Amino acid sequence: MSKADYPYPPDEFDAPRSPDAPRDPYLAPRSWWSRWWPFVAVLVIVPVLAFVLVNLAARYDSLPIVGGDSGTGQTEPDAGATDTPAAGETPAAETPVETPAPAPVLTTPVVVYNAAGIAGLAASTAETLTAAGFTAVTTGNQDAGDLTDSVVYYSSEDVKVTADLVAQTLGIATVTLSLADAPGGISVVLVTAP
Repeated sequence: MSKADYPYPPDEFDAPRSPDAPRDPYLAPRSWWSRWWPFVAVLVIVPVLAFVLVNLAARYDSLPIVGGDSGTGQTEPDAGATDTPAAGETPAAETPVETPAPAPVLTTPVVVYNAAGIAGLAASTAETLTAAGFTAVTTGNQDAGDLTDSVVYYSSEDVKVTADLVAQTLGIATVTLSLADAPGGISVVLVTAP
């Protein structure tokens, strides 16, 4: 029987139901997707949108602002402004320009003394320095005297950077200025094997 052949007039049961009305127990149950899609939307779509918005904001925040105050409290100088002080004012002190640290000079003469009495210690240490790039390394023997630790001696302040590099290469902690102990540049006195 079709709706056209239905002999009775429509009544309240034939009207479409509102979504909030109680459900008939004989109707098909709701699918799992219809129950879970709002949660999926909140857990997936909202974080993706937030990620995109944060990246866009970060990208636009890093761009320079042209023609005005960028919010840092600094303004661009006028094109006609000069750095000369007005009458009666003293000129501001200029900030000193930092000079770069001098580079080590690998051609500085380095003498490696074996004061430990270990055969071949000075030669193996000289090979380590030669492998590190030093070109004027010689060896010798010396009495340790009252030394308890190995020492790197340097003859003047202009050789200190190179002496520090020698000490760093060999793992020696003590670097001392002594013209008497390093008359030719740098001397390394080995009391123990580095």
